[in-house]
Amino acid sequence: MQQEPAPLTRHLRIHRDRGFTVLEFRGEIDIASATEILPYLDRVTARPRARIVIDLSQVEFFDCSGLRLLYRARQRVLERDGRLHLVCAHPLTLRILRVTGLSRLLPPQPTLDAALGQPEATSGTL
Repeated sequence: MQQEPAPLTRHLRIHRDRGFTVLEFRGEIDIASATEILPYLDRVTARPRARIVIDLSQVEFFDCSGLRLLYRARQRVLERDGRLHLVCAHPLTLRILRVTGLSRLLPPQPTLDAALGQPEATSGTL
């Protein structure tokens, strides 16, 4: 694993791990933080055949703005024949993902290691 760089914003760090670009969301993901994150998310999801993990393990609060970021990332990655994995173990965030149906489209993994170990054929292709 490469050394983690300094935060790009207080709500986002990006680093590489085992051939994946990892977007680590942090703190409260609401409309204000989503506005900060969006340009970075769009940049990494614009690449063809991108291999991306969104890691929510450092998230304390997650609302519909965060859901929009996940849906957007998934759509952009799939349009470019890429792969997207999600890391989430927080019970309230998992509940939001289940209620909205996003957990079926983007099955959350409990850890970064689990997400990076997912078979390529099953990631984000539903």
